[in-house]
Amino acid sequence: MLNIAIILIIIALVAVFSVQNADPVKFIFLFWKFEASLAIVIFLSALTGLIAGVIITFLLRFKPKKPPETKQ
Repeated sequence: MLNIAIILIIIALVAVFSVQNADPVKFIFLFWKFEASLAIVIFLSALTGLIAGVIITFLLRFKPKKPPETKQ
């Protein structure tokens, strides 16, 4: 329950920050150039971090365990 409350607080803070910083910005990545609202850039960055965190946690939690070595 505490985890859900913390996640909701973080989402609310990102949303408020994004809305208050809605100015258009130039976004350059490798060969691509975009102009988008800073709110969209912030939201997509937070979403990318969330997805990466979930994937890494999933991979670490369900990593196959090696069987114990037997002495001969």
